[in-house]
Amino acid sequence: MAKRPRIAVVGSANVDLTTFSNQFPKPGETIFGQKFDLGFGGKGANQAVAARLCGADVFMVARVGDDLFGPSTIKNFENLGIDATHVRQVTGVSSGVAPIFVDPSGQNRIIVVKGANDALKPADVDAAADVLKSADCIVLQFEIPLETVYYTIKFAHKNRIRCILNPAPAQPIDLNAIAHLDYFIPNESEAFAISGMPVCDVDEASRCASKLLASGVRRVIITLGENGSLLAGSEGMQHAPAYTVKSVDSTGAGDAFIGSFATFLGEGLPELEAVKRANLYAALSTTGVGTQKSFYDRARFDAEWAARNKS
Repeated sequence: MAKRPRIAVVGSANVDLTTFSNQFPKPGETIFGQKFDLGFGGKGANQAVAARLCGADVFMVARVGDDLFGPSTIKNFENLGIDATHVRQVTGVSSGVAPIFVDPSGQNRIIVVKGANDALKPADVDAAADVLKSADCIVLQFEIPLETVYYTIKFAHKNRIRCILNPAPAQPIDLNAIAHLDYFIPNESEAFAISGMPVCDVDEASRCASKLLASGVRRVIITLGENGSLLAGSEGMQHAPAYTVKSVDSTGAGDAFIGSFATFLGEGLPELEAVKRANLYAALSTTGVGTQKSFYDRARFDAEWAARNKS
C-alpha cells in the first residue's frame, strides 16, 4: 500500500464566481451570459483539495474575510477532511474572490481580488510551525504576499521539508529568494513572465527550464497544456505528453496538477511517473465545470489511469 503523505498548503482561499458566455462585452456594453456557477476556489485551496482527493492528509494555512464567504470556506475545508485549524478570519477585510469568465472553447479569463489572502504573513507561518514541521511537503503559490512565500521557502529548507512553488499568478520575483526550492512549477505564460523567454513548445520550454535551473532551483516542471509537461533537472530534460479529453472548462487545471503531483510524489512514485499521473489528473479536471467540484477522487482517477495505461 502506498505511503499516505502529509501535505501542508500555505496559500490562498477564494470564492470563484464563474460566468459562461459566447462572447465578452465591449466597454460600456451589457450582454447576457449563458450560465453562472459559484464555488470554492483560490489556488492554495484548490491544490489542497486536489491533494486531499488524491489521498493525502492535508492541512491548510490561510486567511479568509469576516464576510459571509469566510465561515463557509472554513466549513468547506472541514467537510473535505482538510485540517483548517490555521485558517483564520480577518476582521474588516473581505474574503478573496475570483470572477471567472469562460468562453465556449473552455478557455478562461480571471480577475483575482486577494482580500484577506494579503493578510497571511510570516508570523502566521511561525504560528503554524509545529504542524508544518510534520509535513512531507509544503506547497506555495503567489496569491499571498511574496514575503510570506520567501519566508516559507526558508522555513522548509531549514527544516528539510520538500517545498513546491507554483508561481501563479506570475509576477516579478527575486530568484535568489527561491534558490532552495525543490520544485518550481510554472505554466507557459508564468515561465515567460519570470524568465523573459518565450515558451510556445517543448524546445522553448527546455531552454527556459535551463535558465531557471541556472538560478539555483533544483527541479523545474513547466506545464504546457495540450503539450503535456517538461521535467527538468541537473541530469537533463524529460517530456511527459498530455492526455486527450473533452475539455469544457480549464479553470483550476494547473492547481489539479500541483496538488496531485505533490501527492503522487509523496507516495514514493518515481518522479516522471508522478508527472505523468498529474498530467492526466489535470486533464480530467477540465471535463467538469468549476475548480474543486471538477476534481476526481482517487478511486475514479485510478480507474481512468488503469484504462489508459493497459499493457
